Amino acid sequence: MLLSGVARSADIPDTWSKNCASCHGPDGTGHTKAGRMAQVKDMTSADYQKSFTDEQATKQIKEGFKDSSGKERMKAFADKLSDGEVKALVAYVRSLSK
Repeated sequence: MLLSGVARSADIPDTWSKNCASCHGPDGTGHTKAGRMAQVKDMTSADYQKSFTDEQATKQIKEGFKDSSGKERMKAFADKLSDGEVKALVAYVRSLSK
């Protein structure tokens, strides 16, 4: 739920569960059937977290991701999530790092 265009922090785990967990897993490790098929990275890895900026994460959430062959690996969420929700999701992803 949004308040003045900003996602409430209590809603972000629910947003993650509804939109991200089927591939990235509830804990961000990507240990799901869909995650293995899409070859998602472990979001809890500090080394992986260092490999991308918040801006890159925002872009990928909004635009999705296709591999080098053009196959969609992650659908776009620009039409489903507000800018505030995307920003809060990026912060949530950062909180998963161990």
